[in-house]
Amino acid sequence: MQIRYFLALSLLPQCVFAQTPDAETPLPSVCLIEPPVSRSFNDREKLSGIKESDIVIISDNSSASFENQAHFSGDVSFSQGARHIAADEATLDQKKQQLSANGNLIFKEEQFTVTAESLQAQMTSNSATLTGAEYWFNGQQAHGDANKLQITSDNNLILSGTNFTTCPPGDESWLLEADMIKIDSEEEWGEIWNAKLRVADIPIMYIPYMTIPVSEKRKSGFLFPSFSTSTTNGVQLSVPYYWNIAPEYDLTITPDFMSSRGLFAKTEFRYLAGEEQNGQLNVEYLGSDKKLTNRPDRYLLHWSHQGALTENWRVRANYTDVSDNNYFNDLNSDVNRSTDNQLSRIGEASYFEQNWDLNMRVQDIKVLGEDEMPYQVMPQLNFNYRQNRIWDMVDFRFNSELTNFSHQENDYSTATRLHMAPSLSLPIQGPAGSFTSELKLMQTQYWQQTVESDTQLDDSVSRTIPQVRLAGQINFDRDARFWGNNYKQTLEPQFQYLYVGYEDQSAIGIYDTAQLQEDYFGLFRDRRFSGLDRIADANQLTVGFTTRFLDEQNLEKFKFSLGQTIYFEESKVLLENQYLQEPQSTSVLAAEIDAHVYDDWFISGSVQHDTENNENKKSEVTLDFRPSNDKLLQFSYRYVPDLLNTNTNDRVNISQAGVRTSWPIRDDLYFVGNWYYDLNEDRSIETYTGFQYESCCWAVRLSYHYRIKTNYDDDLSESIDGREEFEKGVYLNFVIKGLGGSGPLGVEDMLDEGLFNYRKPLYLRN
Repeated sequence: MQIRYFLALSLLPQCVFAQTPDAETPLPSVCLIEPPVSRSFNDREKLSGIKESDIVIISDNSSASFENQAHFSGDVSFSQGARHIAADEATLDQKKQQLSANGNLIFKEEQFTVTAESLQAQMTSNSATLTGAEYWFNGQQAHGDANKLQITSDNNLILSGTNFTTCPPGDESWLLEADMIKIDSEEEWGEIWNAKLRVADIPIMYIPYMTIPVSEKRKSGFLFPSFSTSTTNGVQLSVPYYWNIAPEYDLTITPDFMSSRGLFAKTEFRYLAGEEQNGQLNVEYLGSDKKLTNRPDRYLLHWSHQGALTENWRVRANYTDVSDNNYFNDLNSDVNRSTDNQLSRIGEASYFEQNWDLNMRVQDIKVLGEDEMPYQVMPQLNFNYRQNRIWDMVDFRFNSELTNFSHQENDYSTATRLHMAPSLSLPIQGPAGSFTSELKLMQTQYWQQTVESDTQLDDSVSRTIPQVRLAGQINFDRDARFWGNNYKQTLEPQFQYLYVGYEDQSAIGIYDTAQLQEDYFGLFRDRRFSGLDRIADANQLTVGFTTRFLDEQNLEKFKFSLGQTIYFEESKVLLENQYLQEPQSTSVLAAEIDAHVYDDWFISGSVQHDTENNENKKSEVTLDFRPSNDKLLQFSYRYVPDLLNTNTNDRVNISQAGVRTSWPIRDDLYFVGNWYYDLNEDRSIETYTGFQYESCCWAVRLSYHYRIKTNYDDDLSESIDGREEFEKGVYLNFVIKGLGGSGPLGVEDMLDEGLFNYRKPLYLRN
């Protein structure tokens, strides 16, 4: 018969171990290891009136004497809260407060499960010893064996003569054998003594001492190394060390040895400043670069910070400096990529209220490879006010800016600029469309400190320019049927009339202004320049339309936009500043398309066509085959004529085609490949090939990269001819999951390798 004891005693300590994975990103079911479960574990749930602190003992047979020993046999179950012990037989010594159990023994906590030959537990000290144990972390891959497993009175776990792996049972791709493993329940990290790492049952490494995580809690220790070889850096080995200084601070130190250059030291310090602010500091240093003729020292400094001071105040800072123009081209920095040629230094504080905001900013931009340095903003104050329905349906806006432009060199003119732009707008919106009329007055005052070479500039300039803008859109839709499917087709014509007054601005310097690109959405802007040094006069009408196809689930399957601007009067400002070589009566004809073509085929593209000269100014198109989230085949082409080469100051045409793919060969093996070809130069400019194997417990990636290498002229080498035009290299990444590695390697980051980063087109949903 079944005997039930209800005791208010503590049975075993409650240890804290690794948390189970996030429910939103579960481990693959093939990787999860299910520990054994006794049928008696569910019997407690059938009982009523039991407290969490009560011990419930269920067995088929029992015998007991008062204040002495109780013996239980036949599917014995000891339970207290989430803790369970199942065995063939067990003895409870009430006088000594000891419990012993053996025979098909299973010990289960909320976080882990242990099977063992026998168990001895001391209830007064909350300690226990299990022999011949096998253990599993519930909901995770980690498991192992131990000759002896001890649960100490302070809730720690000590395993003697043990091993550890994250591979499924029967798969010993890697196994860590150790004399002892101690798992600290408070720190949630494991300490390992006298360990051997076996890969494919071959011992490859002896580790006298190491630590491993059993949760996501941070702890100091070495991270996984990386290895590569390339023509630029030679053989390269990186061994990062992570230092968990405090809950709000940490530091990663990465010695990066390059046989062709020397020791490249990288550090990254991260911090939290309260609950709302955070930042990081990077310092990188390569002493006496052996690759370059005069063996210079090379360095990087980077600091970034952002967050909220109060509910209304926001702050942001960013500063980066490097020793030379080719720093990112030659070295694998943790801060920027080789494709980044601008270093932004900015400090900003902003205050926000419901109807107004205030912004204070200082900014400096360093352009790598450029002899001419941009102006510095030291400082800039912005004040913006907005009030809807200030009178009837009229909205009011007031934007203002006070900026001081300085320069690091004395032979440049500097200036202080005050700009104010009040505006009134009348927006009318409804399901059938919208119409907005806007009246704006732009008042700008310059105080310029000129140099002798800028004889055309005036010391003081006042500029007043009115602007009128009328913009509207109409929404049509109809039911349509194509290829046997029902759709809703929309037609959304839109227009904008823009009038901007003319004023001679030749007496104003160029401090922060450049001409904007003309794509479809750019046609409907109310300006043709960034910045305020030039405001182009306008008397023009922009017309365009967008059409879409929506399926029965109201998901967009097709989108096409086409538009052009008609100039009633050509801009005098553009002509005077030589932004136009000859007058134009119309802008480019801009078109954009995003379509789910057929089944798993998607197309995305844009073109800007000069209708007056019958030539394309810019065009690009991508064709994607994407049958699933892990399969991609992409064809792309881009053409940009008359582009300025900043290295040679020559005008060149860019005509490039490319192929990109990410494809699983098997469930555990991926191939990623990129290839880009320059049709004008008749040469390959980038090739990337990568294979990645990933199992439940380890992953490896082998890749080859060949790409054109950007080289800026600087004073670090005697001649630019001393640098390679192309770079090629072989890279190897290896991760053993569960030993402090960074986790599974991601196929997505292989798509981001190289000069041409992968960007998903505007995929229309299936």
